[in-house]
Amino acid sequence: MIESVIFDFDGLIRDTETFEFYSFQELLKEYDVELPLELYSARIGGHSTLFDPYEYLQTKLGKTLNRELLRERRRERYRELIFHQKTRPGVLNYLKEAKKLGLKIGLASSAPREWILPNLEELELTEYFSCIRTHEDVKHVKPDPALYQQVLTAFNVEAQHAIGFEDSPNGAKAAKAAGMFCVIVPNELTKNLHFEHYDLRLDSMLDMDFSTLLGLFCRS
Repeated sequence: MIESVIFDFDGLIRDTETFEFYSFQELLKEYDVELPLELYSARIGGHSTLFDPYEYLQTKLGKTLNRELLRERRRERYRELIFHQKTRPGVLNYLKEAKKLGLKIGLASSAPREWILPNLEELELTEYFSCIRTHEDVKHVKPDPALYQQVLTAFNVEAQHAIGFEDSPNGAKAAKAAGMFCVIVPNELTKNLHFEHYDLRLDSMLDMDFSTLLGLFCRS
């Protein structure tokens, strides 16, 4: 029986990942440098230090640049791109149904808390999550399972009674390593990446209503 659902944030609830990539891509293109997704994807859903676009740009140009200026320009472009992007289709329906059914709803994100909380507040989703674990709560972020394990411990729920919702290979690895079921809902950026292990793939949460999805795992 499923007792808990735990959601990733970036790229799953709000497609920040796609537009962050676009903002980096546009920045590097100003210097006639292409940003390959196969390199950039190492940081998606995991630790941002796994690939540093600013360092990549400097290496390609063979010179040192003003990183603070680059960051500000990139962030400004990101803000412009993300402005009209709210929750991904179907997310709110899933949260409402999970809450209605009395499931414990958690959030496990590799991003910093100072990033996650303002986004949740802007989207008016904070009330749905009774446990939020972020970058600061663990020594190792995804693909390490620690974030999910902390939420499970807080809920006093065994892993086999929980479903993790993810959009990235790093996130899916973390959920499965924690012993949970994993539903992946890739976004525009991650849909062509290789996912090793998961239990169900949806193109959108609109593809299957929450009660139907829950029934699949209740029979597992």
